[in-house]
Amino acid sequence: MSTQSLKPGWKMVKFGDVVKNANLVERNPEANDIERIVGLEHIDPENLHIRRWNSVGGGTSFTRKFVPGQTLFGKRRAYQRKVAYAEFEGICSGDILTFESKDKNVLLTELLPFICQSDAFFDHALGTSAGSLSPRTSWAALKDFEFPLPPLDEQKRIAEILWAADEAVEKNVSLKRSLLQYYQSSIETLCFNKQNQEFRIEELGGINNATLSVSKTDKNYRFNYLDIGSIIAPKIIGELIEYILADAPSRARRVVKSFDVLLSTVRPNLQSFVRIGEIDKDLIASTGFAVISPKDKVVGSIMFHSFFSKYFTNYCKARVTGTSYPAISSRDIGKFRIHVPNKKDEMQKIAIALDSIDYSISQVESNIESIAVLKKKLLEESIRKGVSHV
Repeated sequence: MSTQSLKPGWKMVKFGDVVKNANLVERNPEANDIERIVGLEHIDPENLHIRRWNSVGGGTSFTRKFVPGQTLFGKRRAYQRKVAYAEFEGICSGDILTFESKDKNVLLTELLPFICQSDAFFDHALGTSAGSLSPRTSWAALKDFEFPLPPLDEQKRIAEILWAADEAVEKNVSLKRSLLQYYQSSIETLCFNKQNQEFRIEELGGINNATLSVSKTDKNYRFNYLDIGSIIAPKIIGELIEYILADAPSRARRVVKSFDVLLSTVRPNLQSFVRIGEIDKDLIASTGFAVISPKDKVVGSIMFHSFFSKYFTNYCKARVTGTSYPAISSRDIGKFRIHVPNKKDEMQKIAIALDSIDYSISQVESNIESIAVLKKKLLEESIRKGVSHV
């Protein structure tokens, strides 16, 4: 970007002209009351807040010290986009660089982490990384990164907006955490109350072993195919691929009907479980799924939520076989037991309650994603382009 394209008062600067790599050294952290050790594994991608760390009491070979207000940047595997804003004092890995503003009257400390989160900065970091297994960039390379720097009052305005967006994300993340805890306790209370009647899953819905007959089906038969990879997160189905039978994978055999419940039998701890809605096109699933056809939608809802309980997780853990691809059988899934009322109206109340909590969680997740996208857009428009539209 040429200087002519910048707004009045903005200027192109090199990162190293306004930022320094602090590189503080602390060889005896315990004696100096430093309690926390941060490695790359403790910094989450696209998240400025450090929520995890190790204790100095366990010993460390790290000597790099960071202090509140510094921006921490993961130089190894920069594509992971690990940037954090230090809110406490600690010791960090040598693969983490510690940045701070050279002059707070030139570059605002609060804006620095967002500059490091920009696409342009990461592109520069990736372009200057060396090594195949663990590519690393360096301070010597990063200090040459050029970017448009706004005047201080504009920096303050941009930083305030971006930190407000960050706070909104954090509040929704906290709300999601609380809702997930409430969801788990509700499942335990409503689906595993031993004062209620005990049911095996196979009593509430048949294990559907219906398979597509290759010999009796037209080779041009068209259907959507659901395999394990189609489940992009627990309860969420991504884009499905349409096949004709002649070109379909050999595992495309499980016939799926509306309102069926599907569980990946391989690595059930990953919870690749989904509930199917109304089907408007034939759907065939991989034989890697257990397909359960509930007696009705209310039963299906209760059954589905019970699979996300700690009881089902432990049940599967005790019964999986195999090392490379640990799996549980459909037969064992059918024998899993839950405790729910026998009366239909009471079962419906349970289904409504759990569906409501689950919906609230999905709404909060949507909020987090929307705010994160907006924050990203504001960041790129305000910093990388040198033009503010906020």
